[in-house]
Amino acid sequence: MNLLILGRGKTGSLVAEVARHRQHDVRVLGASDNPRGSSLAACLSQIDTVIDFTTPTAVLDSLPACIRAGKNVVVGTTGWYSELPGIRKLVTENQTGFLYGSNFSIGVNLFFDIARTAAAALKHGYNGQIFERHHAQKKDAPSGTAVTLQKTITESSGTELEIISFREGDVVGMHEIVFDSSNDDIYLCHDAKSRSGFAEGAVRAAEWLVGKKGFFDFKDVWPQI
Repeated sequence: MNLLILGRGKTGSLVAEVARHRQHDVRVLGASDNPRGSSLAACLSQIDTVIDFTTPTAVLDSLPACIRAGKNVVVGTTGWYSELPGIRKLVTENQTGFLYGSNFSIGVNLFFDIARTAAAALKHGYNGQIFERHHAQKKDAPSGTAVTLQKTITESSGTELEIISFREGDVVGMHEIVFDSSNDDIYLCHDAKSRSGFAEGAVRAAEWLVGKKGFFDFKDVWPQI
């Protein structure tokens, strides 16, 4: 498969490395190569699928061009989800395949399922909070993963938990849910050791999307991947 990776950051670079290891042809465009999506037209004709790990602003500069060109798109960038309805409409109009996710790690998606079950605690006298820590360069806060956790718990319990965010050092990504009551505390934590899980999940997502049309959320389809 011919892949275009948007983003030369830590995760985007690792996605390119994983994709090459899995025998895909890879082209990479960083922010300086593709200001406001201006370089896309010149290379999209040779591309099957675009994988985006950029920034909330950059992703919105690039998505419309990729979708209108009929290319499948996988998006790991977060912080732009207020624009999802418009992007969904564009995907439907152009009959492309689009897959996005707040986190492409299998471990984190298992964590979402655990959180959904654990949310029952909020109906039995517990209070809760979500804590998330990421590297100091991360642009959005709270993280997309924390927002997904919050939404998952709200849907299961009817209670929306507060998210507390920290940006420090080179932390890959830690998410913790704390439920507390007068009798005991419950701690649930996912701590990413590296970005490898994100990168491999994104490349596998691109492979899964081949031949498909529609709008998909990774948390709903990861068991198939």
